[in-house]
Amino acid sequence: MQGTRRSLSRRGSRTPGLRSWCYRSRHGGRGLCDKCRCSRDHGAFRSRRSTGRIPHAGICGSRYPTRRWGSIVSEGSPRAKPPPEPTPLRARHAPATRVRQLFVVLAVLASGAVLVGLVFFTKGEPTTAAPAPLVPAVRVAVAEPETTGLSVVTHGTVAPRTESELVAEVPGRVVLVSPSLEAGGFFSAGDELLRLDGREHEIDVERARASVKLASSEARLADAELARRRELSKRGIASSADLEQFESRAAVARASLDQVEANLAQAELDLERTVVRAPFDGRVRERRVDLGQFVSPGVSLARIFAVDYAEVRLPIRTEDLSYVDVPLGVGVDGIAALDVPVTLRAELGGEEREWPARLVRAEGEIDLTTRMLNVVARVEDPYARHANDRSPLPVGLFVRAEIDGRQLEAAYVLPTMAIRDRNRVFLADADDRLRFRDVKVVRRAGNEVVIAAGLDPGDRVIVSPLPNVTEGMRVRALPAEAP
Repeated sequence: MQGTRRSLSRRGSRTPGLRSWCYRSRHGGRGLCDKCRCSRDHGAFRSRRSTGRIPHAGICGSRYPTRRWGSIVSEGSPRAKPPPEPTPLRARHAPATRVRQLFVVLAVLASGAVLVGLVFFTKGEPTTAAPAPLVPAVRVAVAEPETTGLSVVTHGTVAPRTESELVAEVPGRVVLVSPSLEAGGFFSAGDELLRLDGREHEIDVERARASVKLASSEARLADAELARRRELSKRGIASSADLEQFESRAAVARASLDQVEANLAQAELDLERTVVRAPFDGRVRERRVDLGQFVSPGVSLARIFAVDYAEVRLPIRTEDLSYVDVPLGVGVDGIAALDVPVTLRAELGGEEREWPARLVRAEGEIDLTTRMLNVVARVEDPYARHANDRSPLPVGLFVRAEIDGRQLEAAYVLPTMAIRDRNRVFLADADDRLRFRDVKVVRRAGNEVVIAAGLDPGDRVIVSPLPNVTEGMRVRALPAEAP
């Protein structure tokens, strides 16, 4: 290998005693020198032995061969060492950066020391002051006695006192329908509402009258024969057997007369029933037949209800019975009669309207479903047919009823917020200190509470919420009407 040592560079440069090998570069025969990492053209040529390696001499002046796979070092030459890595840019500037950081840290420490010194040397002696007591502001209502009524509010539906079905009692064809027999039509007691064809019934009446005449004649003849037989029997001419025979004939004749007279009465009644009349003053709810229709006995003709007065069934809670005088025992004619004023209110036609009523009776048991007692209020002339100063009260309207209860003297009516723990109130005394007082609550209704005992006139009752209270604590009283 020493005999073949020669320069392989085109430029004729030699590097005695140095021969290195490297792989051909894929970029036009250019490689990187291991010493300087330059990309100069080292003039690499393929050797005689085509082994895929390229010998070259470092033209850049490097005395170290390239560290590649398959490199060969000549005899007597030292083993090549890997070149040192280049120094990064950050490492070259590291000393200056550390100086700046150290300067910033020293500046911060110096500023902190200055501030601590200023605080330490300028502080004064601490002053202590007792905290001012916190006085809560409360709203108070002045208790004034008054006479109040313990009314009971409930609800119900207006219903007619009587509702009936008009049915046909005799067969016949409808030949006349009254204009009042329409849904919503009014009628008076005795008005003709509907008429059936009664010609057949008239014939039955005439036939019955003829039968009565015939039976009456036979009965008179039988009575005359019986009278003659009695005279003959008194004279001894007629036997007793003949007398009994004529007495039997007279009895049969009288019975026949009674029978035909009853037939006549039935025929006249059937003829009368062909005309259907109103049994009471009322209104038509529904008509079910029309002109020309044939009806049989028992067929419904119309549904009507009375309008002389209406009733409202009102449920009352058992605890409210103490406010209203409702007798639970037996009254006149076996009915617990009442006479308590009631005011009915409802919205009708976009306006709030009211109607006077009275409690007339109470039902005999507590409802098993609602556990309430039902009382009945009556409204006279609900459709105002005889009065023009009020609005009609139609059947089926849902109303709100206010039942006048007992009158309570010297009672105190306060807001519901005044009650604490069911039967206690908070008072603000003359020195604006809180006091507890137990009272007797009669009723709670809506936003008001009625107190019967436990307060004195002029007491200032606290009506605003207080979460934590102690008796005797100081408060700042404000009127309840204050903003």
